[in-house]
Amino acid sequence: MVNNMKSQQKHLIREQLQKTVDRFESIRSVQRPVRGWLRSVREALGMSSKQLAGRLSVSGPRITSLEKSEKSGSATIRTMRQAAEALDCVFVYAVIPREDFTAIIHGQAKTLARSRINNVSHSMLLEAQQLSDSDQQKAFATEVEKIMQTMPKELWDKPNEL
Repeated sequence: MVNNMKSQQKHLIREQLQKTVDRFESIRSVQRPVRGWLRSVREALGMSSKQLAGRLSVSGPRITSLEKSEKSGSATIRTMRQAAEALDCVFVYAVIPREDFTAIIHGQAKTLARSRINNVSHSMLLEAQQLSDSDQQKAFATEVEKIMQTMPKELWDKPNEL
C-alpha cells in the first residue's frame, strides 16, 4: 500500500515535470551562438566589454575571461545569471530530456527486463525447460510492464551491475 502510494506520487511528480519540460520543446534544438551568448548579446546591444564590466563592477579583462569561460563551458551558473542581469536579460537554465520521461523509463525498463529474462532463460535452458519464442515475448512484455509500474531501485544500475 505504501509502495503503491509512493509510486503514484512519483508518477504525479514526473507528469508535472514533463509538463514543465514540454514548454521548452521549441528551444531544444537551439544552438549557442559561435561567440557565446554573453558576447553575442552584448554586441547586439552595442555594449562594449568595458561598459559591461562597469555594470558588473569588475575589470574589463574580467569580461573577456567571462566570455571565454562561457564558450568553454566553465562559467558558473551564478556568474552567468549576474552577467545576464547586467545585460538586462534573463538567464535560463534547464536540463531537457531528449525524449519524454515515460519513453526514457520504458527504454531502461526494457534493458532491465531483457537482463532478467536472459538470466531466467539461461537457467531454464540448463533445465531443458526453455519457453517458446511467443512465450518469451509475452514474458518480456509482462516484465517490462511490471518494471514500469514498480520502478525498482535497480532500474538505473549499469547493465554490468544487473
